[in-house]
Amino acid sequence: MGRANPVSVSAPAYGATHPMAGIGVLFLSTWALSGLDASGKWVMGLGVPLFVMCWVRYVVHFLLVLGLVLPSRGLGVFRSARLSAQIARGSAMLLATLSFFTALHYLPQAEATAINFLAPLIMLSVAPWVLKEPARKSRWVAAGVGFLGVLIIIRPDAGLHPIGTVFGLLTACLFAVQYLATRRVAVDSPFTTLVWSGAVGSVCLTLALPFILPDALPMLAALSPWQWIILLSTGFWGAVGHLLQIQAYRYAPASTLAPFIYLQIISAAVLGWLIWGQFPDALSWLGIAIVCLSGITIGLVEWKGRKL
Repeated sequence: MGRANPVSVSAPAYGATHPMAGIGVLFLSTWALSGLDASGKWVMGLGVPLFVMCWVRYVVHFLLVLGLVLPSRGLGVFRSARLSAQIARGSAMLLATLSFFTALHYLPQAEATAINFLAPLIMLSVAPWVLKEPARKSRWVAAGVGFLGVLIIIRPDAGLHPIGTVFGLLTACLFAVQYLATRRVAVDSPFTTLVWSGAVGSVCLTLALPFILPDALPMLAALSPWQWIILLSTGFWGAVGHLLQIQAYRYAPASTLAPFIYLQIISAAVLGWLIWGQFPDALSWLGIAIVCLSGITIGLVEWKGRKL
């Protein structure tokens, strides 16, 4: 799974001279990441175990990224100024991936995606204690408003599965931890962070493979070639989505791109409707809009604050 960060906590500060190109590339990345989520949800619906699906997603992603990055950057791309922070970030990302796909198994894709966008608001609200940043009321207000939007999405009459809702909220908290760790590794190249993100998950899930693969082999053997393509595509869409994000921030500043990251909710809703016939109702869209507006607003406030 991959998630875009609405307040750009990990966006590298490039020259950013082509804003329209950046917006276009970011738009493509939201569709790629939603394609990852939809593919994972679909193959789990066939009976592919969560850990097996995530292993395929991480290993294919990792190998594709290495194939693209190593020829130009060499093994030096693994060199990190804060290796322990990279491992911590990769571990948080792995736990968030497992939690999110558990939520996605029970929830419609649009609602599960929208709940995740609470994560950067959580991160900003706790940053004064964890990152020793100045406390700002605007961050706490934005987090409170965003949580109100999530409460509207997960209201009792929305018909969302309780297990999915719990794991959706847990995922948001885990992504907040990942974003906090991302601040710690900002001194590294974004490609180094991308490689370590895939490496940590691939190694951990490969170590667990002997315990999870034997029971899954009969099911995997029964998959058709088309179903195998969808399973393998989880890694492809993840790699493409993250690489496109990096390219988008090369073209445009984070402040320009921040509002467009929320287009991922639209792509998730469209895919959920096309594949499963699931589409948020009016109240759910209201909650989604509140979450999006709170994130966009605090993103703009943070950007203006840095300029002053």
